[in-house]
This record gives sequence, structure tokens and C-alpha cells, in this order.
Amino acid sequence: MPDEQRLAATQGGSNEANGTLAVYVWRGDENGGTEQRFDVPRQESQTVLDVVTWIQQQADASLTYRFACRVGMCGSCAMMVNDEPRWTCRTHVGRVARNGELHIAPLRNLPVIKDLVTDMDPFFDKWVKAEAIHHPSAGRSDAFAAVTPDDPERIEASAGIECINCAICYAACDTVAGNTDYLGPAALQRAWTLYNDSRDDGGDAILDAVSQSGGCHSCHSMGSCTHYCPNDLDPMGAIAGLKRATAKRFFGGGRG
Repeated sequence: MPDEQRLAATQGGSNEANGTLAVYVWRGDENGGTEQRFDVPRQESQTVLDVVTWIQQQADASLTYRFACRVGMCGSCAMMVNDEPRWTCRTHVGRVARNGELHIAPLRNLPVIKDLVTDMDPFFDKWVKAEAIHHPSAGRSDAFAAVTPDDPERIEASAGIECINCAICYAACDTVAGNTDYLGPAALQRAWTLYNDSRDDGGDAILDAVSQSGGCHSCHSMGSCTHYCPNDLDPMGAIAGLKRATAKRFFGGGRG
């Protein structure tokens, strides 16, 4: 791209009236940063990921961001778009642009590595802390456990298995923002899924983990996790299930 065109892309005063979009992209690292403006040509059926890709390929090759599948299967392209967490590959510019402008930033509640890329380690560390990992109830030589699709516990387990770890719910959660120890909706939803899986043998370990400080009882039930989940899952409902299960065990009730 010629230097004069690149300069126009980053400094212009264009708007949708002449076929461009004013895009403000957060640039920086763990030490802080600021927004940088790019004027991006509008295109038909343009997604926010298309916009970010155009900036990196045509205006500033140093822009750092993460993506993989481009079709809403991996979740790696999640970013804040006009202050809301979204999969950028499935978010069309026409739905979210405000007065010909877009503001794009890294996911909230996670450390920034560079520009639009966040460090996902704290997110996944909390999965482990919540015991949201499979606890085998049988060995390789044992017969497969029978799974009945219409069993109530199986229905609860199946309700959350489409989570793809995109951290949209984590970025949307105000409890995470105010309490860094909070395990977060994704980890707790996974814990609830495993708790209800007849093939998992970690029920007590899961309840022990999620009832500690920062666990399910820290949730304020504001519902942002469920509202923003791109896969239409219900983390808030799963967290409510964990609250019931931990309370029932506390008062001497059995599982189920």
C-alpha cells in the first residue's frame, strides 16, 4: 500500500457518507495503551473481523490480533466491539456501527499481551481451580457407561457442552471485573456440566471447589454471561444449579 494511502487510512476525516468507516482500535500492551483511528472502506456484508484484517493487511502490519476459523467455531476472534464482547467473525458492521464509527478493544477482564490479544491463562486456570476437568469413573478396559439422553441429569449436562471457551461470558461479567478471585461463568458452567455427567466421578470435588471463596456463591446473578453468550448457553442457570447443589449438600441432602 503506498505511503500516502496508508497515511489517509490512519488520519482521515472520512465517514460512511463517502464509503468509509471510522475505526478506533486499542493499541498497547500490559503497560497501557490508547486508541488509534483508521478509516476503513465499507464493503457489503462486512464483519468486524474483516475490518481488523483490512487494517492489518492494508494500513498497519504491526496490528496484533487473534483469529482462526472465521466461521464462529473456535471463538478465538473475540474482542470488545463498542464496549460489548463479541465474536468479530460473526458480527456484521451494519449491526454495530454507531454514526459510522467502531471502537474495537481486547476482551475485558483479561491481561493484554499486545493490541487486541489477551492472555487466556487466567481464564483456563480457573477451569482447573473449579475442578472443571473430567474425573474418570472407569478405566480403558471397562465397558462404556450407558448414557440415557432423556435423563434429567443428562439434559442438564448437555445444556452446556457447546461452550467453546471463547471467554465472551468472562469478559461480560461484572463480578469478574470486581473480584479477580471469582472463577467466572465459563468455568462454573463446565463444573455444572461435569457434576451432572454420569461418567464423571468428581461430584464432591466439584462442589468443594465451587463453594470456596470466589466460587458460585460470589455470582450476583446479573445475567450478562447468558445475555452475551454467542452459543445461546445459560451460564447463569448453571451457576444457580451449583448454588442449589452446594446448599443441599450443606444441609445434608443427597445428590439429585
